[in-house]
Amino acid sequence: MIQSNSELSCDLRLDPEWIVPVEPSGVVLHRHSLLVKDGRIAALLPHAEADAWTARQRKTLPGQALIPGLVNLHTHAAMTLLRGFADDLPLMTWLREHIWPAEARWISPEFVRDGSRLACLEMLRGGITCFNDMYFFPESTLEAAVAAHQRVAAGLIVIDFPTAYAADPDGYLQKGIDLRDAWKQEPLASFCLAPHAPYSTGDRTLEKVATYAAQLDLPIHMHVHETRDEITQGLASHQLRPLARLQNLGLLGPNFIAVHAVHLEEGEIELLAGHGCHVAHCPSSNLKLASGMAPVAQLLSRHINVGIGTDSAASNNRLDPWEEMRLTALLAKGVANDPAAVPARTALEMATLGGARALGLDGSIGSLMPGKQADLVAVDLSAPETQPCYDPISQLVYSAGRQQVRHVWVAGRVVVEEGVCQTLDEAEVLHRARAWREKIGHQA
Repeated sequence: MIQSNSELSCDLRLDPEWIVPVEPSGVVLHRHSLLVKDGRIAALLPHAEADAWTARQRKTLPGQALIPGLVNLHTHAAMTLLRGFADDLPLMTWLREHIWPAEARWISPEFVRDGSRLACLEMLRGGITCFNDMYFFPESTLEAAVAAHQRVAAGLIVIDFPTAYAADPDGYLQKGIDLRDAWKQEPLASFCLAPHAPYSTGDRTLEKVATYAAQLDLPIHMHVHETRDEITQGLASHQLRPLARLQNLGLLGPNFIAVHAVHLEEGEIELLAGHGCHVAHCPSSNLKLASGMAPVAQLLSRHINVGIGTDSAASNNRLDPWEEMRLTALLAKGVANDPAAVPARTALEMATLGGARALGLDGSIGSLMPGKQADLVAVDLSAPETQPCYDPISQLVYSAGRQQVRHVWVAGRVVVEEGVCQTLDEAEVLHRARAWREKIGHQA
């Protein structure tokens, strides 16, 4: 159906082998075209109907599936510069003895800018068109993402201990709100309040976060119930499990994104469902840090919206949404002892529309519908690894990899062409990464 275009003209016509719009769920369009005008999807039409349109540019994508841009619901982008820095350790040992000391020594706007540019390069090449971040100096991540023409939900981080970024919680909050005010008109930017975790933010800080979130209508993005140790600490310090404490402080609601949510009792799943909360599922990081396996099938059965995140390259070590999608589906089947627990179409929805919904962006991105932003990924399914192709959605989730991403568009602008990023100087980005490796490795 043609919508909102009386001129029958568009900027770009794409003719892939398949279009997987994500909405409606499980639908695959064959021999259809997607038309883009003014950075938005103008229509999805059978080839014969699309021929009535005049396109300034037309691109044929043989053997390729066109899908919505992937949404990485949880990252610490700048930590790509700490990839492989401290592996094979439990979370709190990893943080307290390695990551936090390294950050105390090296964190700076320059570190965050260079690390974020490296992350943007990796993510764009893998088809991630939007990422939700949590890190210090968020202005540097924001600047890097916008320069790369990538969407970013900039996390306005809050933590109770001083860093090079801010001296106290009020300083974190003020800097974050100032950043949001300065950039709120940027079309590629959105914002989240990002208190780090229950064990690193006190009651007074969290009450302020809840107040700001309500006043500014911002999501809250927070690590929650990642490890058993976190819950033990919460019981010892507050006589409450972390989620119960957050409920008492007024943080839970439709704007709350619980990152990890691995260790949940039945009543806590109901608590998340009752408040309309979202979950950012990070399977690779959960496995690598031996945090556990989230009860994804139970969350979905309670109609809790779940998106997929990579976490940082320091704890994963890949910003690879394809690996996360596959793991999400496979682990959910194993945990639930049910091969139908998370089918391929659901995993793809989690990596696209689920993430967009958690960020409040599902009206603009996350699926291929007329009027939405033209954030698109073309994936080549003609290689031996993905042939024969009976079901493109199954091939995307269970067989494809990021190396098969051929083209990426954000708001209708091509940012990856034939696997090459068009908006970042790859040689310069890698040069800066090597310089940081020499600096940090020499003095580690």
